[in-house]
Amino acid sequence: VTVRIFADTAIGSAFAAAFMVPNLFRRLLGEGALSAAFLPSYAQLLESDEDKAHAFSSLVVATLALLTGALTLLLEAVLLAVLLFAPGDPNRVLVVSLTMAMLPFMPLICVAAVLGGMLQTRGRFGPWAAAPIILNLSIIAACVPYFLIDGASRRAWAFVIAGAVVFAGAMQVWWSLRALKGLTLWTRAWSAARPEAVSLLRRLGPAILGLGTLQLNAMLDTLIAIYPNVVGPRLPAWLGGLTYPLDESSNAVIFYAQRLYQFPLGVFGIAVATVAFPALSRAANDATAFTAALRRALRLSLFIGIPASAGLLLVRDDLVRVVFTGAGGFSAGGAHAAAAILAGYAPAVWAYSVNHVLTRAFYARGDTATPVKAALATVGLNLALNVILIWPFREAGLAVSTAISATLQVVLLARWLGRDSGISLFNAALQASLTKTVTSTAVVCAAVALASAVVGPRETWSSATLGLVVAVLAGALAHAVASAAQRAPELGWLLGRSPPR
Repeated sequence: VTVRIFADTAIGSAFAAAFMVPNLFRRLLGEGALSAAFLPSYAQLLESDEDKAHAFSSLVVATLALLTGALTLLLEAVLLAVLLFAPGDPNRVLVVSLTMAMLPFMPLICVAAVLGGMLQTRGRFGPWAAAPIILNLSIIAACVPYFLIDGASRRAWAFVIAGAVVFAGAMQVWWSLRALKGLTLWTRAWSAARPEAVSLLRRLGPAILGLGTLQLNAMLDTLIAIYPNVVGPRLPAWLGGLTYPLDESSNAVIFYAQRLYQFPLGVFGIAVATVAFPALSRAANDATAFTAALRRALRLSLFIGIPASAGLLLVRDDLVRVVFTGAGGFSAGGAHAAAAILAGYAPAVWAYSVNHVLTRAFYARGDTATPVKAALATVGLNLALNVILIWPFREAGLAVSTAISATLQVVLLARWLGRDSGISLFNAALQASLTKTVTSTAVVCAAVALASAVVGPRETWSSATLGLVVAVLAGALAHAVASAAQRAPELGWLLGRSPPR
């Protein structure tokens, strides 16, 4: 819906940059580092001392609300100073103004995400999994009037949608608190939980670096892509004054293309890591149970991630055309750029998923230092590749560098986990599972190619939609049939119809 308001324009780029800021903190604090540092301690306290668990969760939520609220006020003051003393051109003003409008979403969604983590630790995954629906419905409701008003302004509607985002954050807090009713007891008697809170703060910094690699890389992508909007179309004189390889629409195209590869990652990849994390935390002191839970999570991540990587790569052109064009939306050039970006991100969907599982495995064991080493290496590599690859490949260079960095992170984390813990991840069962998954993926590729050939040329939006639907159904059916034929247990695990083994 929003792409048909903003399209591949400077306004779309400004909205994407403004939306990135609170979501970066949500992913780092609410759903990422803070949850990784908080949930193991919370899970253990629930088993050993429930009263202390109530005190601990109350202290963490209150502290998070105060700190993120104060940070929001500080950032608002800094951005206001930018507007007053260095306003620049209209594109810069729009980026800064929209960021200011969207910032209050940050403390709300961070608190809501921790509340969601508490629900997951107690085995209730549904309420927080459904919470993003509130955000989606709020944004759609704010968008609808735009299409009913003649001459509606894109620029003005960016602020309307920003208001809807902030409203949705408040509603998600209410939704999560409602779901926790009867499960937790909020208290101000925090003294008993202060040692655990201090320990959490010590783990938080390393956790931000370790678990936030993909988010930090995405932030670097945004900063590089938004440069023409904030600074201008050329590099400074001391850098040669060259024309910058990206333009004012680049950040919008990257932002929307990211939504497509993040769909399988969010629905399946992160879901596996989310469900696995409490189990890994509870089994941290039992090497056998810990290894079994980790291998199962890895097998599921690969079972979903590898065919998702191949499938996205194969259907990228139709997918971009259907979702981002027709009835407004991207120009032909924007659609072509988005497909190229998706081709860069897609091959590493499996790696993004596996990294979430492996990093949580370290945190479940109380090791926050090792993921930091991998994070620093991969973020540094990503930045270097970004600077190099945007010149020959434009926006797609940012995607390719992210994919390469994520793959390296998998290698480092898997190697170091085995070295430090003595866990042999790649046992015969995991290797057999990987072989079956690769075989199924080959069948998926053949089925998608055949389906595309049957549909034939796709010169219109409707024919592209038909081609996409047929290809996706063919690929999903092929994966299920090939997995069942090979008796891959992961299919049963995914459907909840067979126990782990």
